[in-house]
Amino acid sequence: MSASLLLSIPLALILLVPGVAALLAGHRGWRGTLDPSSALGVRGPAAQVSTQSAAVANRTAAPVIAAAGAVLAIGGLLTVALRLPTAATIVVFVVALIGGVALLVVAGSVGERAATTVPRPATKPVGCTGCACGAGGCGGAADTDVPAAEVPATS
Repeated sequence: MSASLLLSIPLALILLVPGVAALLAGHRGWRGTLDPSSALGVRGPAAQVSTQSAAVANRTAAPVIAAAGAVLAIGGLLTVALRLPTAATIVVFVVALIGGVALLVVAGSVGERAATTVPRPATKPVGCTGCACGAGGCGGAADTDVPAAEVPATS
């Protein structure tokens, strides 16, 4: 007795939707067209430092993300197409789900590790917003440089 379509179709959709999204993310990550601000791709702290680190993380993780998408999508198709008994359908679903999620975790870890190799962009000191202190930054100002408004008036 094969599993009911009322069971196998929802299970297939649970696998197919993230599977297709992962395939899309893997393809766009490999081509370098994945937007760093999108919900797809590697989203770790090191990958969000700059657009270059996001591109490196996504390009490095792209093959594993695509493999996870393939596992999920094929698992979804198999849950419907094979017409297995209910227990076997659930086993196929669970194996595909665990395999796909495990590959996505590995992809995130690999991409995050690759993003840490990208040099961090130089940043200005915190107090430099709008002070017009020049290329040396606020750290280059001498201690004697006091704005005219703070110099006490002598009478």
